[in-house]
Amino acid sequence: MIAYLVFVLLTGGERIAELAISKRHAAWAFARGGVEYGRGHLPAMIALHTALLLGALAEVFLLDRPFIPGLGWPMLAIALACQAGRYWVIWALGNQWNTRVIVVPGLGRVDRGPYRFRWLPHPNYLIVVIEGIALPLVHTAWITALVFTVLNAILLLRFRIPTEDRALRELVQ
Repeated sequence: MIAYLVFVLLTGGERIAELAISKRHAAWAFARGGVEYGRGHLPAMIALHTALLLGALAEVFLLDRPFIPGLGWPMLAIALACQAGRYWVIWALGNQWNTRVIVVPGLGRVDRGPYRFRWLPHPNYLIVVIEGIALPLVHTAWITALVFTVLNAILLLRFRIPTEDRALRELVQ
């Protein structure tokens, strides 16, 4: 359980680093006339992602969830692959990557990294969905995996993806 605690805390530290990157990229975008879309859902997104980490830990420790090697090791590999995927997305988008939806007029759509696959227009959200299942299941926190997945789909992605799509349409006009 201690190894899982460390893993989740490291993941939380990585999220804090992402927020710092996002803040730097937002300043870059706003200095170039960036326009923000859908600002209202950001607090819910931060709360939900924080709840994923806290919920996984709470479920593992309070409900004494076991580590089942046949489930835990593959889920750990998938969760780590999601971290790599997340940084592939950040690298591909460069200064245009952000936790917020900010469009800089005059910049084109990114078409490198995972964004070269037009059949997958939002690879970061696929990564988030997979990680939201894998990270809790490393230590059989299935309730957290289920609740996060449902809330992410209902409360967040159904607003976030259309907001990004609208912003991207305006970007290419």
